[in-house]
Amino acid sequence: MKKILIILLLSGCSGVFAQSLAPLSIEKIMRDPKWIGVAPSNIRWSDDSKKIYFNWNPENADRDQLFAITPTDIKPAKVSMDERKAMVPEYGDWNKKHTLKVFEKNGDVFLSDLVSGKITQLTNTAEREGSPSFSGDESKIIFTRGENLFSFKIASGELVQLTNFTHSAAATPAPAASGRRGGGRRAATDVVAGNDQERWLKAQQLELFDIIKVKDKDRKLDSIERKEFEVKKLKEIAVDNKSVGDVVLSPDGHYVTYRLAKYPEGVKSAIVPNYVTASGFTEDIPNRTKVGEPQAAYESFVFDTHKDTVYKINTTTIPGIKDLPDYVKDYPKELERLTKANEDRKLVIRGPFWSEDSKYAIVEITAQDNKDVWVMKLDPATGSLTPMDRERNEAWVGGAGQGNVGWTDNTHFYFESEASGYAHIYLLDAVTGTKKQLTTGKWEVQSLQLSKDKKTFYFIGNIEHPGVTHFYRIPVAGGEPVKITSMKGGNEVTLSPDEKWLAIRYSFSNKPWELYVQPNKPGAKAEQVTNSISAEFKSYPWREPQVITFKNRYGSDVYARLYVPEKQDPAKPAVVFVHGAGYLQNVHFWWSSYFREYMFNNMLADNGYVVLDVDYSGSAGYGRDWRTAIYRHMGGKDLTDQEDGVKMLVEKYGVNPKHVGLYGGSYGGFITLMALFTEPDTWAAGGAIRSVTDWAHYNHGYTASILNEPFTDEKSYRISSPIYFADGLKGNLLMLHGMVDQNVNYQDIIRLSQKLIELHKENWELASYPVEDHGFVQPSSWTDEYKRIFKLFETTLKKP
Repeated sequence: MKKILIILLLSGCSGVFAQSLAPLSIEKIMRDPKWIGVAPSNIRWSDDSKKIYFNWNPENADRDQLFAITPTDIKPAKVSMDERKAMVPEYGDWNKKHTLKVFEKNGDVFLSDLVSGKITQLTNTAEREGSPSFSGDESKIIFTRGENLFSFKIASGELVQLTNFTHSAAATPAPAASGRRGGGRRAATDVVAGNDQERWLKAQQLELFDIIKVKDKDRKLDSIERKEFEVKKLKEIAVDNKSVGDVVLSPDGHYVTYRLAKYPEGVKSAIVPNYVTASGFTEDIPNRTKVGEPQAAYESFVFDTHKDTVYKINTTTIPGIKDLPDYVKDYPKELERLTKANEDRKLVIRGPFWSEDSKYAIVEITAQDNKDVWVMKLDPATGSLTPMDRERNEAWVGGAGQGNVGWTDNTHFYFESEASGYAHIYLLDAVTGTKKQLTTGKWEVQSLQLSKDKKTFYFIGNIEHPGVTHFYRIPVAGGEPVKITSMKGGNEVTLSPDEKWLAIRYSFSNKPWELYVQPNKPGAKAEQVTNSISAEFKSYPWREPQVITFKNRYGSDVYARLYVPEKQDPAKPAVVFVHGAGYLQNVHFWWSSYFREYMFNNMLADNGYVVLDVDYSGSAGYGRDWRTAIYRHMGGKDLTDQEDGVKMLVEKYGVNPKHVGLYGGSYGGFITLMALFTEPDTWAAGGAIRSVTDWAHYNHGYTASILNEPFTDEKSYRISSPIYFADGLKGNLLMLHGMVDQNVNYQDIIRLSQKLIELHKENWELASYPVEDHGFVQPSSWTDEYKRIFKLFETTLKKP
């Protein structure tokens, strides 16, 4: 009997072992991602630091549920509906003692008392209130309703309107007199002596009739008396047909600053047809504008509440306000026109950011051509500006840490800049104007937080390696960063409000995200809270991709992920995966947002392919010069980095140069097209997913930074857009696109298809997905898409 039992157990184990070694398949990889296990997300602390809330789905239910733990009891428990209803949002504004918090919820303003736990609803209106904050003396709550600013006195409950923005009516009819319709004659006593004739008649009446003199005297006395009892009206601030935004009150209540935006009329937007609808009819989805369309014009103003006056912030004296970008030198006629016009550039002012004592106000000003960001001191009494810092980039200002600003005390203002080549922290002295760089090195400060006592900066940075992030601290005066986390990989840290604990969402390259809790002390142990990964996912030995570097043709180090098969196919094929978004990092030691592609790359390696995943020029994590290396030529250095990677694979890993393909989505799809069109001898096949085919048809915010505008820098668009190079196609091209793509419109791929037809190209296919937007959702679509890509590689890269 024992022998039989042992045989049964062995047979059962062998079945499990066989199942664990079952080969990967497209159907398995591209199922609903819940099969992997659902990682915790949306990590946040309760205001009293006693609980950590997070979304999680350990049971693979239809939707994630809310769970909670405490720092000392890390067993997750579901949060009841009553507790969920009573939860205070994590956003809001704290008083200086961190005992009161004001926040907006469902369009109303609430006040939370951390000590008593009491929550008071301050407004309950049909209108929407928002952006609540404490006044400088903390006696009032300041918030917006519509476009206007209001204050609520905490002690008395008095509500005061602080601004009165008025818009011009489309047409104002003439007023009717004495209640008559049609605007009849004015009553004799209402006549205003305007012209010479009317003034002469009024003087004659006063001369001839005593009763007129008496009535005139009575009217004057009544007018004087009315003025004594008249309540002073809030100043009307006429803004015509412009939109009001960024309304800010100084802590002492003296000044209100605001920004007006005038949006261009008649701007044409794209329309995305939706074919698979509940109605059975084709329905149009209104979409975005295209790059180069007229942008909003912005102006910023100061309202002096003491003097009841409004004046514009003067931007004419900003250093370099008339500077032209270097690229216009390529267009002599345009350079001559712009030089002659000598116009100020269009700007957007952010702020002001006030010191607590209201003595200093700092604004951040961005040029709409993306070449400059200024930090300037505002004199609110005059609207004049004093330069504090200017970051100029002939490509475009950007990178990690943009917008991280604030005050460490009443005279020192911090911000991030790439002035050194990498995003670092700087401190400005508002009194002397001197600037100090607090962090330095060939790494980036990617997030930034000031401690409650304003003595310490906490930040996430990639000091150890571009693909490893840790949580650090430094004194506000500067110093050597102190590393607090210790797990190699990706550490997304949420600091508790009392700053005693870290909630860490951590992952490694082959292990999805899990939640950990750690005391806020260097070297302290991080305790794992969740265990989300399914047994099925664990049953496969997922590769830890090798993170390597190789030199590109310009002598720079290029970082890449490498997947090497245990047994290379006799054809010695290779596939290059190209990540999307342009400015995004995928060569790192944490779980990739491209997890499906990561699994597909494992499957390719199982089938004998060498796979390379490159952080090409333009990728995030490597500083300013790498970020802007694609300026005015997308499909330039970003593509040659892929080609140099192939050269390295041929030389070091024995890849057959005739059996190389590539694939990618969005920007990765764009690179795939440029590769097959402009370097056809390097690439035998490519799968281009949701690809940009013509940058003149993409959006303004992203494209204008890199390529300027089509009508001012046409050369950049011509050398960067695949549609101009379609005649170069030699290899096998598979294009795949969602038909309701609201990011890269389906029109993009249709225009390229028509171009390929007119060029009489035959070695291409288009797979269309009727219900998919830019990011596919349906597992059936993912499965169909990657079956086609795998088939493409199997049939073209493994030929003898």
